[in-house]
Amino acid sequence: MNPRRKQRLITVGVIGGMVAGAISLMLFALNDNIDLFYTPSEIIDGKGKAAVKPQVGQRLRIGGMVVEGSVQRNQETLAVEFDLVDIGPIVTVSYTGILPDLFREGQGIVATGVLQEGNLIVAEEVLAKHDEEYMPPELAEKLKGIKHVKPADAAITKAAPSY
Repeated sequence: MNPRRKQRLITVGVIGGMVAGAISLMLFALNDNIDLFYTPSEIIDGKGKAAVKPQVGQRLRIGGMVVEGSVQRNQETLAVEFDLVDIGPIVTVSYTGILPDLFREGQGIVATGVLQEGNLIVAEEVLAKHDEEYMPPELAEKLKGIKHVKPADAAITKAAPSY
C-alpha cells in the first residue's frame, strides 16, 4: 500500500473513532435525563406487553385526571397532595410549590417527578393543560372510555337564559 494512502486511512480511522467516542459519551450523558411518560395504570400494572413497571427512584412523567375531592393542601406550607386516575388504579402525587392557575379537580395534568413507592410520586413540576381539547396522544388513548364534562360547557348551560 502506498505510504500516502496508508497515512490517509489512519487519519480517517482516528477521526471516525473520535466521532464515535464523542457520540457515545453524549448518549451516555443524556441517558440520565430521559423522563418516560406513564399513566397511573401503567405505573401500577406495568407498561407494554411485558408489563414493565418503573423502579423506585426512577424519574418519570405521569399524566392523568385529578380525582374530585382528593386535593389536600397543607395550610402552613406550599405542600399539596392529590390523586391521579386514568381508567384504572389511582396514584398519589405529592408536590411542594405553587400550582398552575389552571390546576383544579377533574382537570388533566402532567407531573414530572420521582417514584417513591408503588403508587406515590414526588413531583418537581406540575403542568396543567390550558385547553380542554388538547391531550397527549398516550393519555387520550387511555382515557377514551371516561366521560368528562368540560368546564366551559358546564358554564354555558348555567349561563343560558331560559325564556
